[in-house]
Amino acid sequence: MTAAAADSGLWSEAELAKFRRMTLIWGITVLLLLPILALLGYFMRLYQSGAFSGMRAEWFYAVLTLHSLGMVGTWFVGSMAGVSYLLLKYTRPNLAVSKFVYVGTLLGVVLLIACTLGGLFGTGWYFLYPLPLFAQGVWAPWATFTFFAALTILGVCWTIWTLDLLRAVAQRYSLGAALGWNYLVGKPGPELPPLVLITTVSLIVSLSGFVAAVIVIALFAARALGVNVDPLLMKNLTFFFGHDLVNITMYLGIAMVYELLPSYAGRPWRTNRTVAIAWGAVLFLVMFAFFHHLYMDFAQPTWIQKLGQICSYLLAMPAGVVSIFGTLALVFAARMKWTLSSTFFFLGILGWGIGGIAAVIDSTVEVNFHFHNTLWVPAHFHTYYLMGVVLIILGFIDHAGKELSGLEEKPALSKLTTALLLIGGYGFLFMFYWGGVNSVPRRYAIYPQEVIQGTLYARIAVGFITLLLLGILLYLWETGRRCLKALA
Repeated sequence: MTAAAADSGLWSEAELAKFRRMTLIWGITVLLLLPILALLGYFMRLYQSGAFSGMRAEWFYAVLTLHSLGMVGTWFVGSMAGVSYLLLKYTRPNLAVSKFVYVGTLLGVVLLIACTLGGLFGTGWYFLYPLPLFAQGVWAPWATFTFFAALTILGVCWTIWTLDLLRAVAQRYSLGAALGWNYLVGKPGPELPPLVLITTVSLIVSLSGFVAAVIVIALFAARALGVNVDPLLMKNLTFFFGHDLVNITMYLGIAMVYELLPSYAGRPWRTNRTVAIAWGAVLFLVMFAFFHHLYMDFAQPTWIQKLGQICSYLLAMPAGVVSIFGTLALVFAARMKWTLSSTFFFLGILGWGIGGIAAVIDSTVEVNFHFHNTLWVPAHFHTYYLMGVVLIILGFIDHAGKELSGLEEKPALSKLTTALLLIGGYGFLFMFYWGGVNSVPRRYAIYPQEVIQGTLYARIAVGFITLLLLGILLYLWETGRRCLKALA
């Protein structure tokens, strides 16, 4: 890829070397955060299994907050760093912006750790009003202030990063060209790489999510000053922001697959009318599919509930079906070069599809009525995240590490790593699904007697998580070694 970037005439070798180094720094940071955040998830399932019966439940919810926000943020910056690196072939992102965002992200992470592990701030990622402001006696006011300071810093930095990538795209392509509009009307135009199309769609949506986050933080500030605010509006904006951020992270990961998997299959994957229509539909539908988070609110207008189910169903078709069938068609009968990276890309697409099916099931109003507050929700979320976008980003980091270090992988070790991740990952997820089907509630630190089976499910999950962690450690050993060599 870097050779192609140099051949494009957009970059000198000296400039590329600096960007490669920054990409490696992002990648190594993601690899350092991965085991820490995974261990926090391990702690939560251990707590639910009864292993820490003497520990205050506040610790569970503080860890839940750090784990959820930390994981979502880590994989968002991982996906942004990945597409920034791949876009070097077509555009000119600003290296100074990437460095600025890196420093700001580290500061935000430190503040999140301080308010959760230091201040026991424990609202979860959703931080719904009025919990952050009125949980007196559980955490101190400074923890609430630190939490919102962290969100503000991260939001500002990531918005600047998003705007810079959009600027880079706009300097090379017009907005219509970057969104593939010429494919829709059948007019000739410059060839549009799928990477650019999907990234443009994703970044536009992410901007809308960041705007919603700004409004939510402003409303919290207004309420802290005594101004009356609409709690339902605050909740809806919060879920709009969270839904967008999670989905955009996945879409950016899919963009990397479109760009890199063809090099392993020996076949091109070009933008055509079908691809342009699919991702154009995503740009619209993802804005309204978040309504499926609001089914349980009786105060919502009925038309919102109906639109949420319709858009959730439709959203699964354009991006999911086109990308999954496109991947299968690309790989079928190809002389595939199966490496750890290409295997992770392929398995990540499949994990995204499996989790997406479970999400569509949950977005059905009648099913959601039974599953909404059960372990089915973290089940489908962790499926398309852990076994979807996480595998894709880990595949990208491994790809970049091999490309820049020249160190080859050990096939036997790669197979063992993949097996441990698959068995551990899907075994862990199955216990979530099984718990959801059996009405085990989510967000419970300790299960009451009525759903005591949740404790058993958590104990079984702990065994699978152990296998998952072993797979992560093997991956970190091999891929980390290559990234460090390339950085030296």
